Amino acid sequence: MSLPDHESANESSIKTPRQLLITVILAFLIPITVIILLVNLVGSTIRTGAGSEGQTPDAIAKRIQPVAGFKLVDANAPKIFKTGQQVFESTCTACHTAGVSGAPKFGDKSSWAPFIKLGYDDLVKNAIHGIGPMPPKGGNSTLDDFEVARAVVYMANHSGANFPEPKEPASGAATAKPAATQAAAPAAAPAPAPAPVAQAKPAETATPAAAKPAETKTASASTNAVGDKLYHSVCFACHAVGAAGAPKFGDKASWAPFIKTGLDTMLKNAISGVGAMPPRGGSQATDAEMKAAIQYMVDAAK
Repeated sequence: MSLPDHESANESSIKTPRQLLITVILAFLIPITVIILLVNLVGSTIRTGAGSEGQTPDAIAKRIQPVAGFKLVDANAPKIFKTGQQVFESTCTACHTAGVSGAPKFGDKSSWAPFIKLGYDDLVKNAIHGIGPMPPKGGNSTLDDFEVARAVVYMANHSGANFPEPKEPASGAATAKPAATQAAAPAAAPAPAPAPVAQAKPAETATPAAAKPAETKTASASTNAVGDKLYHSVCFACHAVGAAGAPKFGDKASWAPFIKTGLDTMLKNAISGVGAMPPRGGSQATDAEMKAAIQYMVDAAK
């Protein structure tokens, strides 16, 4: 029986200087690599939304911005009037882009020729007070007479006319003009007055049963102020009279086929345009505002 060789048992696995150098290098590199990997792993788990832009300053700013903004306006500051193009794009385009209900189509010289022959004064007068299916000021009662005149000149001049640009009134003249018009033309001034009076009498003499729908309608309008505002500034131009097949406001029968398709379908058609109706009714309303206006009209037809 032979005993093990002590020298071979204690012999090292590193036999050459090269092996020793490699071993030393690896002894440094392996721990450092492991540490770096661990740091990256821990860091990536701490970062919320890693690999996306969810935590960028712009993305955070969009998430925390207010739902609605406001702007302080000095009541005594001079009024800033809209240009003719701005009025056209916000109000007139709803009918004049597609020639709805006989409205002269923008840029169509042949359809505008008979109106241009009437002259600047008659065109502006009809646009302000309304004519045929066109409501006063195109249904946008917030417009100043000067802004309406600008829109008339803008459309007419792009359709064969050569009217001069109306002169902007001096500061304060915009509010003084209606008073001067009443003094100069007493016969024309009372025209807007009968509407409030006619509405006031039924309210005073109405029976309790008739008063309830009025109260309900008022409550509905107050809960949908956005839809109410957009309807009376844009949609009113066609839906108030049912122009070019548009379902008439408050008419259950004409609205029934549209209501059956669902709110989403109606919103999609209103945004992209359908039939004689231009996209978004010719306005620059947002999707949310369009939805509110549709809901406002649907509620009135139920």
